[in-house]
Amino acid sequence: MSLSPVSQGPKVYGIQELTEEIRDLLEGNLDFVWVEGEISNFSAPRSGHYYMVLKDENAQIRAVMFRLQARYLKFLPENGTKVVAQGRVGVYAPRGEYQLILDYLEPIGVGALALAFEQVKNKLAKQGVFDQAVKKPLPFLPKRIALITSPTGAAVRDFLNVIHRRFANLEISVFPVRVQGEQACGEMVEALEIVNRDLNVDVIVLTRGGGSLEDLWAFNEEELALAVRRSRIPVVSAVGHEIDLTICDLASDFRAPTPSAAAELMVAEKEALSKRLNDFQDRLVAIMGHRQSHHREVLEKLKNRLRDPRKRLADAWIRLDELQQRMARLMRLTLHNRRMVLDTKQNALQIHSPQNMIISRRQNLEFQMTSLIRTMETRLRGAQMRLILLEKGLRDLNPMAILNRGYSIALHLPEKRVLREASGVHQGDQVMVLLGEGRLRCRVEKAEPDSRLSIPDKA
Repeated sequence: MSLSPVSQGPKVYGIQELTEEIRDLLEGNLDFVWVEGEISNFSAPRSGHYYMVLKDENAQIRAVMFRLQARYLKFLPENGTKVVAQGRVGVYAPRGEYQLILDYLEPIGVGALALAFEQVKNKLAKQGVFDQAVKKPLPFLPKRIALITSPTGAAVRDFLNVIHRRFANLEISVFPVRVQGEQACGEMVEALEIVNRDLNVDVIVLTRGGGSLEDLWAFNEEELALAVRRSRIPVVSAVGHEIDLTICDLASDFRAPTPSAAAELMVAEKEALSKRLNDFQDRLVAIMGHRQSHHREVLEKLKNRLRDPRKRLADAWIRLDELQQRMARLMRLTLHNRRMVLDTKQNALQIHSPQNMIISRRQNLEFQMTSLIRTMETRLRGAQMRLILLEKGLRDLNPMAILNRGYSIALHLPEKRVLREASGVHQGDQVMVLLGEGRLRCRVEKAEPDSRLSIPDKA
């Protein structure tokens, strides 16, 4: 007889096991994705990470951009901004949520640099950096010029050619700086400070050739605009082509449309110069495109060989932010509770203060003393009344008082025995009769024990 196989029940997952399997499914099939949506619930804590929600009309997803990627953004994300974002799908196990971990973010309809340009411009405009009233006039026919630019660019050659052709005896000091890249802004700020501190020149020209918004971004930095405004020497900004407008142009005392126009401005001539940097711009764009494609291919190869180590780091960063927020809330709650306990104990101390107790006991003592005095006075008055009554009673019962009413007491002599009956004496016995006033010594003539005394009626 064959036995039927034992049926097996469904597989039971642990929470961590199920979460890890979901994460493997999501991250394995949706590694890097592009999404389009609107930013909401944006926050930027002290850690430098950006947290937000990307949403459309029907759905939403949490997203995070960590500090290492966020520092490369040229603009600050804001709620309501529609963006295109590139990132990878990740699962944050402690909350059981999936989210996008962003590597790239760009506004829709306007580039990131264009948005950053508007943000910096609006900020400096509110501070009055662009106000015409604070700008210094240019000197007439300057003799000494400080030229801050790249020594290898076409801008310096154009500027010097125009100067030497039109006014060769001008003294020009060239300060070589980077005019493109991350270090360009710092070098230009330092050059402005050196010229103001160490050189005796009439005007400063800050210039470079044209380029894309990315190429000219060093001239849109807030730090450079503030350094231009601090300069005691008039500053001419000649950056890019006529269509190019930078923050440095707005902050400078005068803007020249091109480097050559700046040179003509120095010698009081107003002729248009031909632009000579278009070819460099096209070549730069082509080279950058080629390098970007090459690096993308290398990145794809490395991605297939190596699992991204930032996933665990991303979870740790999120967990760290949560613990920091929980600790802050706990500290506030603890301080609030301790303050309430302190207030309660302070009130209790005030209620049970020895001074309050002494005042209360003194009031109670005064009340008891008043009550005692009143009680004693009442008792004394009662005792006096009783004494008066007793005295009156004693006076009423005093035998002498009875004698005063006409009665008398007979005493048998010599023993002075009170006679109560007539049979107590004999004829010839001596008796003493006590009256209300005085006494009498008498001798008994006759004793009549059986006679009845009758009080005679008053006539």
